[in-house]
Amino acid sequence: MAKESTQNFEAQLFKAADKLRKNIDAAEYKNVALGLIFLKYISESFGELYDELEKDEYGDPEDRDEYLAKNIFFVPEQARWKNIQAKAKLPSIWVDLDNAMEAIEKENPELRNVLPQVFWKPNLDKTSLWELIDLISNTELKAASHSSKDLFGRVYEYFLGEFANAEWKKWGQFYTPKSIVKLMVEMIEPYKGRVYDPACGSGGMFVMSEKFVEEHQGNIKDITIYGQESNQTTWKLSKMNLAIRNINSQFVAWNTEGSFLRDAHPDLKADFVIANPPFNQSDWWVKGEDARWKYGIPPTGNANFGWIQHMLYHTAPNGIVATVLANGSLSSNTSGEWDIRRELIKADLVECIVALPKQLFYNTGIPACIWFLRRERKTRNRETLFIDASEMGFLKDRVHREFTDEDISKIANTYHNWRKSENYEDEKWYCKSATLADIEKHGYILTPGRYVGITDAIDDGISFEDKMRDLTSKLGEQMKKEKELDEEIKRQLAKIGFNI
Repeated sequence: MAKESTQNFEAQLFKAADKLRKNIDAAEYKNVALGLIFLKYISESFGELYDELEKDEYGDPEDRDEYLAKNIFFVPEQARWKNIQAKAKLPSIWVDLDNAMEAIEKENPELRNVLPQVFWKPNLDKTSLWELIDLISNTELKAASHSSKDLFGRVYEYFLGEFANAEWKKWGQFYTPKSIVKLMVEMIEPYKGRVYDPACGSGGMFVMSEKFVEEHQGNIKDITIYGQESNQTTWKLSKMNLAIRNINSQFVAWNTEGSFLRDAHPDLKADFVIANPPFNQSDWWVKGEDARWKYGIPPTGNANFGWIQHMLYHTAPNGIVATVLANGSLSSNTSGEWDIRRELIKADLVECIVALPKQLFYNTGIPACIWFLRRERKTRNRETLFIDASEMGFLKDRVHREFTDEDISKIANTYHNWRKSENYEDEKWYCKSATLADIEKHGYILTPGRYVGITDAIDDGISFEDKMRDLTSKLGEQMKKEKELDEEIKRQLAKIGFNI
């Protein structure tokens, strides 16, 4: 299959697979579909090396160590795709699949308690199951100039996004849309070092970091990933996602308490921290004194500044943080949030703020932004770059917006040029380099629109006071008319014997 048709192929494959789910919720079906895609992937990777070893007079295709040496999962006989495919129409297929997943976990310790064993469920139609196996079996998942691993990774990633879209209220919060992740990675440039995501979801930040390194001729072995996730189902999906990419996930942890209450990496100091934590999280509070709250104690009802300080605590002396937060974090002044924001600004930690468009996320319409915080800044000290990207992007469908590659390049280049003081100029309505004194004048509010300006289309030149006088006058007239209409209704009802 040609490279240029891959995206269309992914969409067609998902559409065909989704038709087979029938009465199963997307939340359950994703484990079935993604589990089968993962099984097909590891069988293909295993099969490629198996064929090589079979041709080698000194090779043993059944020697597990041969696969371990090449960082390839060993697939036992009963779990190999050709055997699954041969049994697809048998009544026992659901048992065979669950047993296959269990057998793979036994042979590969890094996959223990990760693979889905959900094929026994009574609401999973067995005819649809073998049709899905047949669909995946008969789909050529290799492409010229692409490894099967890379193409399977893209298929898996595409399916993750589509399932997040299908069940946005339940699961969208654990999936960050690809264009946002790509923008963040292009800006922080994680070439080498430790990459940490304290709310890692399905692992998209790590996958994009790996892509960045490869696309810029770096060595993927130069980065080590650390993560934590509190939702076990999502953690399993992330482990499979990373396994397909051949990314070592031994430091991606799961526990129900989450990063605040049970930090899985208490001594970590990462070079790059990149995250999309839950917006305005209310049920998070950590009791007692905490070394993480260096810039102020976050309020019990909102974790935004708890997340920021947690990330800073885990950042190396020369490290950088990139995190998505709700826009309220830029201007809130209640429960000590203003004080924390002021202390972060005065400590010269806030390097850049990017305002995002609406409709980027699957699970919320809350306006969002990206904070970039850097320790021990060597350039642009006591300055903050504000970028207003709120009007960028395109509507992918009726309700979801995405950045184009050109949008991402423009924003990332603006940021890098500003940092290097090369080819950068303030651009009205788009970007502004503000000094600490500028931010102090605005009361430590970080909303980009205050600095880059408001577009002519929005700024109509009428003062707020004049607008309010006009609006209240109209409201008074409408209330007067409403009262007159109520009286008229009472009179008409009384004429026919109904009194109010």
